[in-house]
Amino acid sequence: MLAFIALFTSCNNTARKNSNQNYTPNIPEGWQALFNGNTLDNWEITSFGTEGPVKVTDGSIVINYGDGCSGITWTDTFPKVNYEVQLEARKMVGNDFFCGMTFPVNNDFCSLIVGGWGGPVVGLSSIDGVDASENETQVLKNFEKEVWYTIRLQVTETTIRAWIDDEKLVDFNYAGHKLNIRPEVSLSKPFGICTWMTSAELRNIAMREIESK
Repeated sequence: MLAFIALFTSCNNTARKNSNQNYTPNIPEGWQALFNGNTLDNWEITSFGTEGPVKVTDGSIVINYGDGCSGITWTDTFPKVNYEVQLEARKMVGNDFFCGMTFPVNNDFCSLIVGGWGGPVVGLSSIDGVDASENETQVLKNFEKEVWYTIRLQVTETTIRAWIDDEKLVDFNYAGHKLNIRPEVSLSKPFGICTWMTSAELRNIAMREIESK
């Protein structure tokens, strides 16, 4: 009996230590961490009304699927132009976008969609009222489940660019074009990340301001 109690106490202490483990995000030099790996400080769970639960575990933000959009919105200050955002994301359950990143472009907003429209579409929504599935930024790419992808977004005074694992997939000069977002993600402004009926994990979220290009 005493041996059982000792074993139970040991296991319970191990579980407590694991639950209180501090994670340090892997952030490149010169970048500002937007997620500390342990809490949702400076983030709020976006009240889409369709969202699934969101939690932090093992150094990642876990966004569980709901009946539409689920995600998080940044609550602190955020630049409007001349910045880059980088994060790692992976799709766990579902077949639609696992990273819908809504971001400011001067006084407008746009969204980078990764894995939308059934899984393969990467692009900007929306341009001149046309979604990523139909506008000139559309690129098709296969995304495997439970595989981490590094996503980097750059917004300058003239151009929106995006890379996935160092492959440039979006390079769009937005001068003369109208940028906007779909109404479903309006609560992601000014900066937010969401999924569509898909569970995903996010980690190592960082931002840096850059010189005008």
